[in-house]
Amino acid sequence: MRLNKNQIDHLAGMILRNLLKEGKILAENKERVLEEITVQITEEFQKEDRLDVEVREILTKHMEKIRRENLEYQTMFRMIKTKLARERNIVL
Repeated sequence: MRLNKNQIDHLAGMILRNLLKEGKILAENKERVLEEITVQITEEFQKEDRLDVEVREILTKHMEKIRRENLEYQTMFRMIKTKLARERNIVL
């Protein structure tokens, strides 16, 4: 699922509020913590974007075989993405 900047900012704010409310963290500089949460969420989405590009490249190299064997592109995409994500400890 892709989120735009406003959605990521909102999500980061919700995370921070809940962590503070539940007493999970103490933050002297809430803006700095909020910024770091936003950065981390954004970086995770970027990891997934890079993974998607890599999976597309892999599938492009094997397109002839995919067509010849009448394989479903989306199914192959999900399988390869899941496998690579698991190997690289990327949370999808």
